[in-house]
Amino acid sequence: MPHPDQTVELLAAPGARAWGRFADRPRVVRPADEFPGRIRHALQDWRTKEWVGFTLVHPELYGSMIVQEAKYLASSELYVCDAASGELHEHSGSMKGGTVGLPADLLHGGRVRFADPRRHYRLEVDFDEDAGHHTVFVEIGASDRAAAISCELVLRTRGASGPLAVSTPLQRGAAMFTYKRAFPAAGTLRVGDREFAFDPARDLAIVDEHRTHLPYWTHWIWGTFASIGPDGVVGANLCVRDQLGEDEESCLWLGGAAEPLEELAFTATGSHPLAPWAVASEDGRVELMFTPAGRKGVKKELLVAAIDYTQLYGTYAGVLHGADGPVPIEDVHGVLELMEMRS
Repeated sequence: MPHPDQTVELLAAPGARAWGRFADRPRVVRPADEFPGRIRHALQDWRTKEWVGFTLVHPELYGSMIVQEAKYLASSELYVCDAASGELHEHSGSMKGGTVGLPADLLHGGRVRFADPRRHYRLEVDFDEDAGHHTVFVEIGASDRAAAISCELVLRTRGASGPLAVSTPLQRGAAMFTYKRAFPAAGTLRVGDREFAFDPARDLAIVDEHRTHLPYWTHWIWGTFASIGPDGVVGANLCVRDQLGEDEESCLWLGGAAEPLEELAFTATGSHPLAPWAVASEDGRVELMFTPAGRKGVKKELLVAAIDYTQLYGTYAGVLHGADGPVPIEDVHGVLELMEMRS
């Protein structure tokens, strides 16, 4: 198992896969490459769900976007909520499975393109770690229920959080890879006639990449938030999943590092759909309360598959206890997500 400060070039090769926490994202991530033989490789690749998404952190809005390749279907969703008015704008698009290829070498010239012309929905991401920035472009037309949304954001690697990169086995032969990092964001996002300016000294976009072969039954609770303090990015990636094999995908972003974090608990404080959630770690390093401002979700029941998904958006407050002492968290925008799925 790699040491947390070890760099890995290839996540997988025939007969082998790197496991553990890495110093950074492996250069090439193709989980199915572990399995020799054309048929077995193809079956494992089919079971691997891939997505790249961003949580936006800005004091005047809540928002996130994602591009997903499930092999049988490619899809994308985006939402923005005006924090002052509470007005929520949601858009989505879908395409034939296999049409959205997520590059194995994502960070070095990797391009993600999603375009659903039926809905005037376009989302593009260019990753260029060598140039020191990544770019996000969105152009979505108005619908009957939501205003048009467009944005051009530049995500800067300078001043970004430490990278979280984890490869871990799950139950019943499944496996997970994820990469997460918070980047200072510059640019503009428009919702109808409203314009939001992103200041890289204040605002962030948190990337969430997954290349994961999920168990048939899967459940997780996940949350993330970040802000920029005097010493850089302050935040956390917080996750609990039933099927975890070894390393958790949780960390504290403090002092330019991604400090490993384990044994988390999420506790709803009431039955109301917008009741706050307490988030704590067994070792006392996390003492947080998440207060939702709104929610969105999907619930579908099919013959052999089902999904019950909710994402809450709101604010985190409390204390993080890092290697250099306690750090207060005061009403920082973020999300909390609940997933129950069989697929």
